[in-house]
Amino acid sequence: MDAEHLDSTLSGAQKDEATVTSDGARVEARIEGVIVTAPINHVDHRGRVFEIYAGPSEQWVDPLVYCYAFTVRPNQIKGWGLHLHKEDRYTLITGELLTLLYDARADSPTHGVVQKVVLTGQGSRQLLIPRGVWHLNIALGDSEVHLINHPTAVYNHDAPDRYLLPLGAPEIPVDASVYWPRQSAHPPRT
Repeated sequence: MDAEHLDSTLSGAQKDEATVTSDGARVEARIEGVIVTAPINHVDHRGRVFEIYAGPSEQWVDPLVYCYAFTVRPNQIKGWGLHLHKEDRYTLITGELLTLLYDARADSPTHGVVQKVVLTGQGSRQLLIPRGVWHLNIALGDSEVHLINHPTAVYNHDAPDRYLLPLGAPEIPVDASVYWPRQSAHPPRT
């Protein structure tokens, strides 16, 4: 079918762009040091088990020193946040999460790169966020997102290693709204 054989609806449409190669690899830019994995998932008639930590691996080079759970409510945003001295190691338990990453490390080969990561129960469930990379979390869907984080350092209550910027901060040249799902009926609330 040629476009000339359609009515005027096509003139307002946006052509979809390639997001993966024929072998399933993402085509978008990736930030140096960001690791996204799908842990081993065992399913049988009794239920399911997935392995959060199965021993040292690329994602688990630093020892386990601290662990906490957090949530993001439906259609809510948390971020921008950044750590100078620790890495975050997220594991998704339930829900769907869109995490935007911005590489602020001046000496990084991917300085200035923006990366989008979607964590779901059906695909990738773990994300390592390097030091010096801003991150913003958006809950997708109508259910609360539950995550476990195993950061590489214990939380310091007297001097937290956490820096925050608001959504739309001019210091981060990213319009987060372009990454929200196009078909979403309601954009996330800040």
